[in-house]
Amino acid sequence: QVQLQESGPGLVKPSQTLSLTCTVSGGSITTNYWSWIRQPPGKGLEWMGAITYSGSTYYKPSLKSRTSISRDTSKNQFTLQLRSVTPEDTAVYYCASSKRLITIATIDEYDYWGQGTQVTVSS
Repeated sequence: QVQLQESGPGLVKPSQTLSLTCTVSGGSITTNYWSWIRQPPGKGLEWMGAITYSGSTYYKPSLKSRTSISRDTSKNQFTLQLRSVTPEDTAVYYCASSKRLITIATIDEYDYWGQGTQVTVSS
């Protein structure tokens, strides 16, 4: 059973960089596709980007200039960095895995999800 666990600060100040890590157990990040998805309060799920089994990255166009996804295969982790955050970036952030590249946030398309972590952007 693959398990994903998000970790990182729950509070980030405006203009700073949000950094989250997803630790994967029961499976290897050198297989499949690994995404970051978020859900702002009162809104739907938003796919942010993904890193593939080979380390290639894909981003939502509207977030591409502020987003970086990287990985550490030795730790079986992948990381999200979102720069220049504003209060609009307040959301529950999830990591998820899939067998193919999915660029939308449709729950059923993903095989495994982390439990999610609340990030609030506030001074």
